[in-house]
Amino acid sequence: MRGAVLSQVDDLAVKEVPTPSPGPGEVLLRVGANTLCGTDVRIKSGAKTQAVGLPVIMGHEVAGHIAEVGPGVEGFEVGAPAALMPGIPCRRCWECAHDLENACDLLRIVGYSIDGGLAEYLLVPAESVDAGCLFTVDADVPSEALALTEPLACAVTGHRLAPVEVGDTVLVMGAGPIGLLHLQLSQLSGARSVIVSQPGQQRRAHAERFGATVTVDPTIDDLAEVVGAQTGGRGADLVIICAGAVELVNEALTLSRTGGRVNIFAGLPGDGASQIQGNVVHYRQVSLTGSSNTRRRDYQTALGLIASGRVDTASLVTHRYPLSRLDAAFASVTARDGLKVAVLPGADATST
Repeated sequence: MRGAVLSQVDDLAVKEVPTPSPGPGEVLLRVGANTLCGTDVRIKSGAKTQAVGLPVIMGHEVAGHIAEVGPGVEGFEVGAPAALMPGIPCRRCWECAHDLENACDLLRIVGYSIDGGLAEYLLVPAESVDAGCLFTVDADVPSEALALTEPLACAVTGHRLAPVEVGDTVLVMGAGPIGLLHLQLSQLSGARSVIVSQPGQQRRAHAERFGATVTVDPTIDDLAEVVGAQTGGRGADLVIICAGAVELVNEALTLSRTGGRVNIFAGLPGDGASQIQGNVVHYRQVSLTGSSNTRRRDYQTALGLIASGRVDTASLVTHRYPLSRLDAAFASVTARDGLKVAVLPGADATST
């Protein structure tokens, strides 16, 4: 089969590799789509090294159909649409025992150190199957929509930590794919209004298409004034930071109401050091939380939201490439000339 092998930093190439065959406890997935994100770019460039082991077939946002089931595996029907949660928690550490498996120190991730979805087939390891990380759906949902279960699941985890309450005004800082998923989840949770802050007209237009109450270009407009107008001067009930800029942390605190909530969802560059006004937290009782990765129960929730059509992930896919045009796919992600880029390993057509 063909697979995109990262042999060393910045050496990613599509090669002929052996087609895996499932052994005891394993499942073979025929990959329908693998969507790309900024983390893939960072792994390829060497900017991200934690949990990465080379050589590896890249790709962690993956979905397809069950192709073959190994001995001893039950509950998976050949041909069924399936999606894979890439993180495999150890299920033994303190974090896993306290419902924090997304923060498991021993987390192993498909596409990081285990061969992933940028290939025609993916061998789901027995440890992943046994942990319950492989999910099937009854609905015939396109693989490119199911592949986005992983980022949606991360957003679901974030919402559990910093929930939207009915009638809230939510400020989403950033209108990339993650911001648009948070926008949809906020609407589903009963938000009265969702303000989306994003420089650049193109991504704000996407936010408007997904139903944002108001969009703001913070480089031109007064974001505090807009938030004040939407909240009677109180401030946002919840601010979700979906862009990796350290200066947004303090801004988010100042834009939240007394007793409000701020969630740092996006990873921040370097050590993430940010200067904040601690007295805003102290006197106005603002809760500051963070969120990264996801848990199995949140992945299952996200999958159900996609399969039922309550969250639209299919519309986030703006670019599609076959494996033979992998360089162009990564270039599209780097240039940010769309929303989500999907690689379709079984396709031989040009991008659409």
